[in-house]
Amino acid sequence: MSVLTFSLAGKSESPTRFVARARQFEIVVDEPAALGGADSAANPVEYILAGFAGCLNVVGHLVARDLGFELHRLEVSLQGDIDPARFLGQATEQRAGYQGLQVILTPHADASPEILALWLQQVTDRCPVHDNLRQQTPVSLVLSETV
Repeated sequence: MSVLTFSLAGKSESPTRFVARARQFEIVVDEPAALGGADSAANPVEYILAGFAGCLNVVGHLVARDLGFELHRLEVSLQGDIDPARFLGQATEQRAGYQGLQVILTPHADASPEILALWLQQVTDRCPVHDNLRQQTPVSLVLSETV
């Protein structure tokens, strides 16, 4: 299979609300009231968690199929801490993003503990979002001319 390209484009509707299109889907981002938003949608760091959980779900089912067992259901719980100081423009040594993520996977399947351990190792290895979060991904921010 050749390389797949994914893209998203959008615009701000307010200082905290951003609306984007990815394929035929509208994605709305906002901040909670405590961070100045209208709390009309998930915020950017919550979308990171949702993207990670969704990827774990897809890959978890693919790996189960490849290992020859049925994954009836997968529950995914994610949590992470962020110190908002840098985000809010305050001097700090803390990073702006998540200090760490805790992920709990609860697979509902008829598989032995040994097979589930192998499953977890392969899910960890094959999940693209896990890869992006664990390894440095080159990112280029470019300022375009305004119109």
